[in-house]
Amino acid sequence: MKVVIVPDSFKGCSSSAEICEYMKAGVLSVCPDAKISSIPVADGGEGTVDAALLAVGGERVTATVRGPIGEPVTASYAAIGDAAVVEMAQAAGLTLAGGRVGEASTYGVGQLIDHALRHGVRRIILGLGGSGTSDGGCGMAAALGTLFYDKDGKTFIPTGSTLKNIDRIVLGGRLPVEAMCDVDNPLYGPTGAAHVYGPQKGAKDPGALDEGLRHLASLLSADPGAPGAGAAGGLGYGVVAFLGGTLRSGIDTMLDLAHFEDAAAGADLILTGEGRIDGQTARGKVPVGVARRAKPFGVPVVAVCGAVAPGYEAVYKEGVRAVFSVSRGPATLPEAIACTPSAVAAVTADIIRLFELT
Repeated sequence: MKVVIVPDSFKGCSSSAEICEYMKAGVLSVCPDAKISSIPVADGGEGTVDAALLAVGGERVTATVRGPIGEPVTASYAAIGDAAVVEMAQAAGLTLAGGRVGEASTYGVGQLIDHALRHGVRRIILGLGGSGTSDGGCGMAAALGTLFYDKDGKTFIPTGSTLKNIDRIVLGGRLPVEAMCDVDNPLYGPTGAAHVYGPQKGAKDPGALDEGLRHLASLLSADPGAPGAGAAGGLGYGVVAFLGGTLRSGIDTMLDLAHFEDAAAGADLILTGEGRIDGQTARGKVPVGVARRAKPFGVPVVAVCGAVAPGYEAVYKEGVRAVFSVSRGPATLPEAIACTPSAVAAVTADIIRLFELT
């Protein structure tokens, strides 16, 4: 039996690499001779750099950059051949911003990109998940050469609360940036960056942030309604508008890096999963991304998760054959987390037993 294991992390619990090991243990407990290919992945959020290094190899490069509130932070990216995988959360993530979304800047993200380019990288793969910002990517752009002027002709670096003060923009150059995006929100409006994600980041007045993003878009030519423009507080929009970059499914980018098709060819079963499977999963998160890529091979895809929530049935229409929760009964969150290694292995073993009956 050939089994390919391609999970996301169980956020707040286990990394994707750890979930791979738990699943592998479950497979081997039932089928000791199974041939297993493990591909730990992420879709652009926290853990993307680690997942890329584990799945593909490469070198971890560390740099000190400006954090979202101006403090120095140590961040790293994965150098893989002529490409670099950069995780915006390491320079401007939610925990670093501390709920000060209106003041938070993506400047450090731009510094990380610049560091990679100065060290010979020709292609930047930027993960957009886990942001604590709402500056439309202005900080990133400023670090890479874009100039922002206020009405008095003075340059400044806009943040979410000061986007409204931009009077004129002088763009820097185009850069080879491909953003990994797992949401389809527009830049502004009821389903935009500020209204949907602002409160989660500590915004007291998401409407004000939304107006700032509207104003920013009025000064640029990129489409603010493009799917993913609202990712990471508008950083998705900034990648396109300031750098001439592109937005792409995060899981598709990771699967390309890991040469997923080579692993899937001839497989009997593909196991995937994430911490919670619900209606949002069907909008392009890891289990569905894996199922879509596996479809041409005719290999069944089964998902394992920590919790199943309303709307999860939508993943079946996207090619996931079955969904299994590792929950075996009532438990507190700490108890459930502590049992994750054995629970994932046990459920995986049951899936293999069932599969062997077909």
